[in-house]
Amino acid sequence: MRFAFASLAVALALPAAALPSHVEAEYRITSGGMVVARVRETFIRAGDTYRIESVTRSEGPLKLLLDDTVTLQSEGRVGPAGLVPLRFEQRRARDASRDIHATFDWPASRLRSEYRGEERTESLPAGTQDRLSVMYQFMNLATLANEVSVPMSNGRKVEHYRYRKVDEPRLATPAGDFATVHFERVPEAPDDSQAQLWLAKDRYNLPVRVVFMDARGLRLDQQLVSLVTR
Repeated sequence: MRFAFASLAVALALPAAALPSHVEAEYRITSGGMVVARVRETFIRAGDTYRIESVTRSEGPLKLLLDDTVTLQSEGRVGPAGLVPLRFEQRRARDASRDIHATFDWPASRLRSEYRGEERTESLPAGTQDRLSVMYQFMNLATLANEVSVPMSNGRKVEHYRYRKVDEPRLATPAGDFATVHFERVPEAPDDSQAQLWLAKDRYNLPVRVVFMDARGLRLDQQLVSLVTR
């Protein structure tokens, strides 16, 4: 998502009043044609602050093998360039040892994280998003470019992701039909994971479908089931 993402957001950001203050979205995740999980997400903007929560619960065959719930939370500010994460958390119901707690120290340009009892710091490039905020940062852009680059943190480290525009299809989902912009990840190394995303042009560029495939061939297809914005 190869120009600076932060600079793009400053130049093309929508005014805060034009953005939703509340988003509720539900997604269905399938693999090999079978439903393996459900995701419920909420985005709340109050003035110049935001909070996002995503709860994923296993379903179907996966639930029999691994009945788990993963909760992600992102909190931060809404600035001229869009979302500015301050805190990110990942919690697993079955294994608290894999929980992640991260803070974004912007004055010091450092990411500080706690994982498995260890504390570490990483360099924090300008414009870095976390796993949740990165998808909602798109709604701050009035125009989507053909290529977008963004630093993204999973709470433990920061990686650079580059996406290129593929096309603008009309996409049918369980939540209805959407005019979308389709992006695919540009791999930097042979073992990089693959990802594609479709953003709803008329619904704040919110994601309506995300397809992920790792280096081992595991393919997950996340599709929108319901969406409420206000």
